[in-house]
Amino acid sequence: MTRRRVNNPLALAVLGCLAERPMHPYEISTTLRTRGKEKSIKLNYGSLYSVVDSLQKHGLIEPKETIRDGRRPERTVYAITPAGYTEFEDWLSELLAVPTREFTSLEAALSLMGGLRPGEVARLLEERAGRLTIELRSERTTIDVVREQGVPDMFLVEGLLRVSMLEGELRFVEQLVHDIRSGELPGVTTWVTFHELLADGHTAEEIFADPVRYLGEEGRALADLPTVTAT
Repeated sequence: MTRRRVNNPLALAVLGCLAERPMHPYEISTTLRTRGKEKSIKLNYGSLYSVVDSLQKHGLIEPKETIRDGRRPERTVYAITPAGYTEFEDWLSELLAVPTREFTSLEAALSLMGGLRPGEVARLLEERAGRLTIELRSERTTIDVVREQGVPDMFLVEGLLRVSMLEGELRFVEQLVHDIRSGELPGVTTWVTFHELLADGHTAEEIFADPVRYLGEEGRALADLPTVTAT
């Protein structure tokens, strides 16, 4: 991926707003929130003004005028520059065309789930599935309501993506819970035995030092795990 002068999704959203017409930061924020973009892009006033300053510093936007509405403080209206248009189009094109590897908190948790008992992991994943179901229902309802208002799907694609991703995660989590509880997940027997040994007073260090002794042939997979010895 190209290293951007201002590498923040909020900056891309600001450029997108200003590509429509000049706006002041508060108007940009209101526009994004009215369109529901805060569900896709982290948005708060502090970061917004910081992004606006950075975009101006790099010549991607420029002040156009200062306005005052009644007794409110003066507000600076910004316009996108030709360099800003180029950056917006190039950046957006790259994000649409080039897949990137983004690590999620769920991936991190799954990679370390062996640290908890299988039954506890299954229970926690069932709790997650319940929350996913509620979120999925909310997203679907929002899309249905907006569609009924005549808004075409072209303006709902990020919501449709969220629905698709939630559906996929929910299917995966429910299947994983089933496989853990049924014992169909390869290695789950070793996982259960490992925690039984811990409950009996053995240490993880002892078990990993000689997994075949403690876990039988199924422990051979643990013996083959790469380790680093301190020197």
